[in-house]
Amino acid sequence: MPATPERTEPALGNQPQRRLTLLDTTSIIVGIIIGSTIFKSSPLISASAAGWMTWALQQTLGWPGPDDTNGLMQAQYLGIALIWLIGGVIALLGALCYAELATALPHEGGNYVFLTTAFGRPTGFAFAWAEFWIVRPGNIGAIAFVMATFALQLLPDSWRTALGARGETILAVAAIALLTVINILGIQMERWTQNVLTAAKVLGLLFVALTAWCFLVPPVAISAPQPPNFLLPLGIIFVMFAYGGWSDMSYVAAEVANPQKNITRALLLGTTAVTVIYLLLNLGFVHGLGLAGVYESKSIASDVLHSAWGPIGDRAISLLVVVSCLGTIHGMLFTGARVFYKLGSEHWLFRWLGAWDAHRAVPLNSLLAQAVATIALVMIFGANAQAFDRLVVFTGPFYWGFICLVIIALAVLRQRGQLSADRYRVPLYPLPPILFVLACVYMCYAGIKYAWTEGTEEGYWSLGVVVVGAIVVAVDFVAGGKPRA
Repeated sequence: MPATPERTEPALGNQPQRRLTLLDTTSIIVGIIIGSTIFKSSPLISASAAGWMTWALQQTLGWPGPDDTNGLMQAQYLGIALIWLIGGVIALLGALCYAELATALPHEGGNYVFLTTAFGRPTGFAFAWAEFWIVRPGNIGAIAFVMATFALQLLPDSWRTALGARGETILAVAAIALLTVINILGIQMERWTQNVLTAAKVLGLLFVALTAWCFLVPPVAISAPQPPNFLLPLGIIFVMFAYGGWSDMSYVAAEVANPQKNITRALLLGTTAVTVIYLLLNLGFVHGLGLAGVYESKSIASDVLHSAWGPIGDRAISLLVVVSCLGTIHGMLFTGARVFYKLGSEHWLFRWLGAWDAHRAVPLNSLLAQAVATIALVMIFGANAQAFDRLVVFTGPFYWGFICLVIIALAVLRQRGQLSADRYRVPLYPLPPILFVLACVYMCYAGIKYAWTEGTEEGYWSLGVVVVGAIVVAVDFVAGGKPRA
């Protein structure tokens, strides 16, 4: 039976302090979840769900008929609403499970702590290693490239010419470096920046939804459009990506004030708020542009604002995407560094990552190391924009696989009696964990299937990281594992 890992106890002030309020933690969750997927993949998600729902109803109920325009449109509306609602429910199920773990083990590191406590040091290390070299830089880098693409549209022609062919890479690196510096300036600056970026993002998205619902005249459909031939599994993969990131709040659990209440509240408030925003947006897109307009759109939010406000709407959506991506990048840098700090505090080979700057109340070395690793991957894979998109898909099996293990850890720790019965408990247990694990298994399968069929250099990179990680685990074990004074 794996024992709870030994933890060094630094002097007061040289460790995380509980300074994050309910507003701060909810802002982190919303800011990380809402990134670029809602802007890029919404038409694909909606089309796949609409097509599948129409087929399913026709096969089971014989409705709607091929000439029933209203029925066909209602079936497609239902499919779009359901896929976004189901994605939110799955995220909420996971959040309920994380709330029990994070309130019982309110330490820095989240998944790292949960996995180490339940399964031992090698499992926790494997998570942190994959997070450092694959998951975190892959996702941050991909979002940084989306940000850079839209930021270039806001720059004067002379600036774009000066930046040249590598303009997107330069802007992506600059954003990561700037936001890392902001994080290094201290916890107050981290909190303020995250709250401002999240507030601006949410207000901007609500404005897009308001425009779609109130300022566009719904097109009159003579016949129901035929959704593109997207498979439902592809839509599910992308909708789960759209809801990903809520688990990051557990990484800063040691800095949350009144953790027994605020962790649970933040997880539930954050995931619920995002679900409501996504439903308002996507149903608004259908209302304002019509089903055909949604399916054919290449940049759906831009189409909404352009239809209502003209060219100024195009620039507004570019600015909104930039702000949205910056909020996600900042949140991921903020939370990710706490995982690597915890790794350094418990593994001798990485003890330099376990330094906590008492004056700024941040894990300084971990922030710097995280930025270097992420920027390095941006430079390596940045020459090919599609390479980073593929790298993100390759992160899927790691991301969902470890989250699945975390939910299993909940059952393991409950069985051992290591989770206090007088704190928050998952309602309707074990139903939420079982349903969420099934969703994770599906996402792992989809990611592995993609990696197997593609077999590109990004997949070889991921495999190489795993092999090197196994060697490092062995060396760390021989070295004694625990940090030394």
